[in-house]
Order: sequence, then C-alpha cells, then structure tokens
Amino acid sequence: MSLRIGTRGSALALWQSEEVKRLIGLLPGAPTVELVIIKTRGDLQTDVPLWSTEGKGFFTAELDRALLDKEVDLVVHSLKDLATAMTAGTTLAAVLEREDPRDALISKGGLGFTGLPAGARVGTSSLRRKAFLAKARPDLKQVELRGNVPTRIRKLDEGEYDAIILATAGLKRLGLADRITERLDTLMFPNAAAQGAIAVCARAGDQETLRWLRPLDHGATRAAVDAERAMLGRLEGGCQVPLGVLATVNGTSLSLYAAACNLDGSDFVSVSRTGSVTEPVALGDSAASDFISKGGDAVLAQAHARRQSAIVSGP
Repeated sequence: MSLRIGTRGSALALWQSEEVKRLIGLLPGAPTVELVIIKTRGDLQTDVPLWSTEGKGFFTAELDRALLDKEVDLVVHSLKDLATAMTAGTTLAAVLEREDPRDALISKGGLGFTGLPAGARVGTSSLRRKAFLAKARPDLKQVELRGNVPTRIRKLDEGEYDAIILATAGLKRLGLADRITERLDTLMFPNAAAQGAIAVCARAGDQETLRWLRPLDHGATRAAVDAERAMLGRLEGGCQVPLGVLATVNGTSLSLYAAACNLDGSDFVSVSRTGSVTEPVALGDSAASDFISKGGDAVLAQAHARRQSAIVSGP
C-alpha cells in the first residue's frame, strides 16, 4: 500500500506535509508515502490581499477537491485555514501537536512592539492582526503584506516595512525563529483559532487510510482546537474576522480566552471560560454565548460591513 499526500507547494506547506510523512513512517508496518503538490487559489492570487476577495477556502478548496476525486489519499492543511464546517465527504482525521500559537513581531533594528516609533510601517494581511494592531498602537501605519514567509521577510529586509507580524509557528518550522524580535502576548494579540496546529484530512469512510492517521492525533491539541473552532463556527466566522481565540489544557481542565474588536481598534470585547477537557465543543459554544451577550457578534458584524465596504471601494 502507498499513501499520497496532497499539499501546497510553499516551503511551510511542504514542511508540514513532510512532518506528516515522517510520523506515518514511524508506525509499525507503515506504507510508503509520496507528496503530490497542488496549487490553490490563495497561492495563485498574489496581487491583492485575501481579505478584499469574496469567498472561502483560498488555501484548501483545491486540495479537498483532489481528495474527493481520489487523486490523493489525504491532505495536510494549516488548521487555521480550514473552514469550521468540513467539506462534505471529508473528515478531520488527525491534528498534530500544536506549535507555539502566538503571533511574532520581526522588526528592523530589533525594536520591540512598544519601542516602534510613531508612524512606523507594520506589514500584515490579517484582519485580526490589523484590528488588534489598531487597538494597541493606533499611531503605527499599517501596510498590506502578501507572499510566503520567506518573501515577507525579504520585503522587510529590503526596506518596504519597519516591522512585520507573522505566526511564530511558521517561523519556527522554517528554521527562522532567530528572526523573531518579540512574541506578542495573547491578551493583546489573541491568535487565530487553531493557529499553530496542523490538520490531516481524509475521505470520510476511507478506513484503510484513516487507520494510519488516527495514531497521529494529539489529544490535548485536539481538545483545544475543537473548543476554538466550535466558538468560531457558532459565530459563523472564518479566518477573515477580527476574532482571536486560544484554549489551553491544564490536566482535566480546558480554559478559553477570546477577544475581538472593530477594524479601527474600537469596541473591544473579551470573554474567558473554563470547562472540562472532555467537552471542548460545549466550552466553545458557551464562550460564544457569553461573547454574544456582551455584544461581540455586533462588533464582528460591523467589522464585516467595513470589510465589505472596502471590497467595493477597492483595497
């Protein structure tokens, strides 16, 4: 038997797929594994920021299609890119142990976040990061940032930005942790749901493939991301919403912190909840209820309306 892994072709995507391949190879009697590179809409669309484009699944739709068409046996995603509602016919077979979920600042001259001078150009393409950046430092100039991780760092080095914000996990996986100036506190910059976690998806009912993937599932990580994704799904939010949420496991307890604000940094709303590690979806759902009762859904609706307005007028 052999298994075909569908993957994007970026350096980070390939690292993630190679890690899945390595872990499968450690299992007794493991099959041979090969990687199949698939280009996605998000990879091809580099001229405009993704937040200004309608639709979902920018980095996942083509991989899921190849999976359902049986061109590959499993696909590997950054879990934060995966919709909370799985594509029909697919299943989230395993979630690997999570890397550091925090956002990271990389700056020229080694200046920390509070040390950046007023008017400094900070690159980011995430609406979530834009919103919390506006709240924490409205005096900074936000600049759009696209491209893969090495490209973004090169643009910083060439002087297009004074600082950029990226995911710590991606930098560590690419051996670029030494470029990190500061890991940003999750109370100030709460991470995207499931940030730092790698998803392995397969066809629902494909037991021959699933039996090789189930051992890869990391229990504590799965509980945390299930809670985060449950909250996100209840709010009908995707990766392009100014909502950050982080769940952490401590023994049998699961704690969740979530926050959101408008794109200009106004109307900040946060919630904290604790529940059982055995009931992560219930925790995410109760946190969403608290968030809604505090007006958080209205904040997200306002942010969505501003995003729509920006799409109409052009980025």
